[in-house]
Amino acid sequence: MTYTPKHASWLNMVEIFFSTLTRQLLRRGDFTSRDNLANKILHFIEVHDRTAKPYRWTYTGEPLKAA
Repeated sequence: MTYTPKHASWLNMVEIFFSTLTRQLLRRGDFTSRDNLANKILHFIEVHDRTAKPYRWTYTGEPLKAA
């Protein structure tokens, strides 16, 4: 059994990463094989790890106000 926190803010970072991967590589990519795709994803991860900056969270935790 795995403990999952009640808040899922850690999932937000995962979603942001996959969104970036999709926008910068997958949508525009031209892949000749599965190996080619895997190699490009691994290269993307290496570059992302070298150039990543911390996310700046702006949400204060306050409930949204009705319009």
